[in-house]
Amino acid sequence: MKVLFVLILCLIYVIWHLWNLLPLSALWKSIILILGMSCVATLFLDFSGKLDDLPMGIAKCFYAIGTTSIIMLLYLFIILLVADIGRLFHIIPKSFLYSNWYSVISLCAFLGVVFIIGNFNYYNKVRVPIELTTDKLLDKEYKVVMASDLHLGYHNSKKDLAKWVDMINAEKPDFILIAGDIIDISVRPLFAEEMADEFLRLKAPVYAILGNHEYYSGEPKAKEFYKRAKINLLVDDVAEINSTFLLVGRDDRTNRRRKPLKDILQNVDSSKYIILLDHQPYKLEQAERYGVDFQFSGHTHRGQVWPISWVTDALYECSWGEHSRGNTNYYVSSGLGIWGAKLRIGTQSEYVVATFKNR
Repeated sequence: MKVLFVLILCLIYVIWHLWNLLPLSALWKSIILILGMSCVATLFLDFSGKLDDLPMGIAKCFYAIGTTSIIMLLYLFIILLVADIGRLFHIIPKSFLYSNWYSVISLCAFLGVVFIIGNFNYYNKVRVPIELTTDKLLDKEYKVVMASDLHLGYHNSKKDLAKWVDMINAEKPDFILIAGDIIDISVRPLFAEEMADEFLRLKAPVYAILGNHEYYSGEPKAKEFYKRAKINLLVDDVAEINSTFLLVGRDDRTNRRRKPLKDILQNVDSSKYIILLDHQPYKLEQAERYGVDFQFSGHTHRGQVWPISWVTDALYECSWGEHSRGNTNYYVSSGLGIWGAKLRIGTQSEYVVATFKNR
């Protein structure tokens, strides 16, 4: 409710400013602003689950409109707030905010450039190499591709996934780890487009965990998709890989009945290299306390767009990138895919290529 209240206040603030700014008749202003409010309102349709009742093309269109409009609203609010502050300190003239075509054109041009760059950044998948060394005995040097937050659904399609699969296969990894949120808000598009077929093209074993969006989209259906895609799903469970690694997959914290990490690790062989997959990077001290060698997480997206990245940086001990506590190393990924509009502003879409070797 607090988020909804803030959203409504921001919308009222932006609408009031745009009403004053647009040099049009009251009729045309009303038409434009009603259309804008309708676009924002489709966001609630996205979260209601009603998209699954619509034809696929219309559902995809409404998803794109709703999630793009909320980012548009964010940036309009920021720009207009800065303009108000500038007017307060007599840096910006009052005429800038009232019935001014130059201001309207400048505002549209600025937003257009920002969104074009943001869209380019989203499609530019960044390869992040990291090296992890250990005193524990490994039988060889391992290459592992790790990703999180694919968010496949009404926006990230089978065509997008096919490119990602080719990209991962080109690395020739020993195995692949996915730290949750393979699915976005609904499993329907994944089944409709038979996206499981793309996962079957991966040339290395795939291990994954559930994220919060697997719960939002329906946990039983999500698990059915994982099974069709032949993804090794770990839910508060441990898998041994090549007699060398112990891979611990935690259930998402959305499930409040998930096992404590202490209980999962109670009887594991600590002489083996322990990798922990935990979708949401909360309580990082637990991995250190219970002898985990490396933890891989996602979830944060690092906010997706600036300045939300400032919020995630403040909320999490590590909201993105490499981190360490004692003998435990961490990587929190900003995600290969994205929720909502295909925009990355001040953040990046990425996949991690980790090399594990002895010191």
